[in-house]
Amino acid sequence: MDDSIEELELVFATHNENKFIEVAAQLPNHIKLLSLDDIGCVEDIPETGDTIEENAILKADYVKEHYKKDCFADDTGLEVVALEGAPGVYSKRYAGDDATADDNMNKLIQSLEHITKRNATFKTVIALAIGGEKTLFVGEVNGSITHKRHGEKGFGYDPIFKPDGFEETFAQMSLTQKSEIGHRGRAMRQLIDYLK
Repeated sequence: MDDSIEELELVFATHNENKFIEVAAQLPNHIKLLSLDDIGCVEDIPETGDTIEENAILKADYVKEHYKKDCFADDTGLEVVALEGAPGVYSKRYAGDDATADDNMNKLIQSLEHITKRNATFKTVIALAIGGEKTLFVGEVNGSITHKRHGEKGFGYDPIFKPDGFEETFAQMSLTQKSEIGHRGRAMRQLIDYLK
């Protein structure tokens, strides 16, 4: 590491260990990443926004206000064209407030049972609150919903989302490959460029 680069400590506002690992792998060495658990934030930050953007901002603002730390937060939604953009902002709780990833995937597959056009977009919005400024970064990837699950990697809807131009779902890809082409990876690269 270049000694002239000052270490930057940032909180990533998540309790999701898989997401934390995915994001941490992309950051340069001079950024020390902390999770919500690391700063003693055990509560679930309310995600009451009507859009993915609003939820990302709510989470970043919460950490900044309650813990006085520079941070970024993300929110991700899967928007299916045939379902008029659903599950969208409700992706995490599509099958109910206590839904598991399996519950959500089952509901989505069921919802598309008789639909042939299965186009979808995965969208991640990152809200960065650093100093007194707030900045948004948006990453999107287009693809389609498969008829059944494929792959054991990843999390969330990864086993049923196949990005355009690929034969594999996100859950069949390595973390490196997913980060290169995925929605979160695209938003993260914008964030990293900004932090430089």
